[in-house]
Amino acid sequence: MDKYPAIKEQFEEAKNDEKAVQMAKYMRNKFTFYGIATPERKKLYRDIIKAEKTDGIVDWALLDKCYDDEHREFQYFVCDYLLAMEQYLIYEDIPTVKKYIETKPWWDTIDFLDKVVGDIGLKDDRVRDLMLEWSKDENFWVRRVAIDHQLGRKDRTDSQLLEEIIVNNFGSDEFFINKAIGWSLREYSKTDPDWVRAFLEKYGPQMSKLSVREAGKYV
Repeated sequence: MDKYPAIKEQFEEAKNDEKAVQMAKYMRNKFTFYGIATPERKKLYRDIIKAEKTDGIVDWALLDKCYDDEHREFQYFVCDYLLAMEQYLIYEDIPTVKKYIETKPWWDTIDFLDKVVGDIGLKDDRVRDLMLEWSKDENFWVRRVAIDHQLGRKDRTDSQLLEEIIVNNFGSDEFFINKAIGWSLREYSKTDPDWVRAFLEKYGPQMSKLSVREAGKYV
């Protein structure tokens, strides 16, 4: 089965022009939408992803084709696919994931792709040094992935790595970087509030007001 045309046909049949306008507006008209709500969208390609998991082989050709499609739902499909195939992803796949990070970037896809990279990092220690490298990348979306790739790890968080990555991003006036710093600290404060308090005491004057405000929500 040629999976891309099959997915596209389902999307075309399920499109909602009114919702498409609303969804595009919510994303500042950066992307074209079919107007398919998340639950319905996932249901449309549920069987395809289920079959892919059974085969256990990541179809990168399919993902490249989907990511090139002008409709944002296809980028969402790629994100859902990669998260579902997490157990089959390896360190050598990261350059391809980075290509997706740098292509049509906005917070909606970035906040999925950082978890994809983070999941690989739990299996391969080489990701640690790579994230330090990414934390200084000229592309702020790549830096955002580095900052947030440990979200949800709780007691498995490498706090030293988190600190180094965040410090590398001090002085930025980019909203999505300062928001990410605050978000990463806020989430980790649920696991180790004392560490986050100490971090804020040490670095607070060097941080943006947005980062401090977000980081201190629970502490």
